Amino acid sequence: MSGSLPASRILGASSGSPGHKCVPRSARRRVGWPAVSDERSLNEQVRLDYRDSVAWITIDRPESGNALTPPCRDRVRDILNGLNTSHQARCAVITAVGDRFFCTGADLRHSYDDPDRSTEVPDRIMGDARRMMLDGQYALFDALLDCDVPVIAAVNGTAAGMGAHLALACDLVIAGDQAKFVEVFARRGLVPDALGPWLLPRIIGVRRTMELFLLAEDLPADRAHEYGLVNRVVPHDEVLSAAAEWAERLAGGPSRSFALTKWLVNRSLDTDRASMAHDEAVAVELNAGTEDAAEGVAAFQERRPPTWKGY
Repeated sequence: MSGSLPASRILGASSGSPGHKCVPRSARRRVGWPAVSDERSLNEQVRLDYRDSVAWITIDRPESGNALTPPCRDRVRDILNGLNTSHQARCAVITAVGDRFFCTGADLRHSYDDPDRSTEVPDRIMGDARRMMLDGQYALFDALLDCDVPVIAAVNGTAAGMGAHLALACDLVIAGDQAKFVEVFARRGLVPDALGPWLLPRIIGVRRTMELFLLAEDLPADRAHEYGLVNRVVPHDEVLSAAAEWAERLAGGPSRSFALTKWLVNRSLDTDRASMAHDEAVAVELNAGTEDAAEGVAAFQERRPPTWKGY
């Protein structure tokens, strides 16, 4: 990949945490703090394409390891939120350009300067990181986990830090056989973030989560599949076609049923049995009023395949 950064440097800036030292902004300018600009439009850096009721969200920043600047991260969030109301798609796929990187997390080379802050005030003060995380990466994961339509991650390369969690928070994960997942935080003396400490124990349990966080070793796709982090591992050049196959199948399914199923499953590990029974009853009641529910019953009685409308 001509002109790209070495993988070691990219992975060094792959967490979601704001990691700059708290130095005055004036000093930061004097030492030539690295800043990255991309002259392409935001829509070109994070592309959205609709194909047969499937929304394809493609991160196109291979020169930066497909790391996300705050505007790129927020565009992914806004796309996911928009799918709940636009009804242009009944399934979504998140993937990336290139053969090496799915997403290496937050692009920490991007400048976060607040133009209203005095140059004599440190560029990071207490409260900044918390606010940036709640308004930024956590809003992205809320949009992903709460998205009504099924979301598939098509992991075409390294997924590190927040990028790994972006994939793992999807409903289904398809990885190429050259892909790997990296909980890079401990390598840089950082605390895992981007909802990793919430996601991973729910998927693979506490012991394996500790292994990934504390040892910070690369996890190849085949082992990720063994751990239960990945649904399927396919040859590298078949990642997109495999994702498209599942996406088209889901896009032709009972969308309201899928949305309520996601809601129940994502709540299940934080809900007691009695509350879960109530939530399940509510979901069944809500779904019973949909046209797809009526179609499912009619198709069963008439012994024919159902035709789903998505509502």
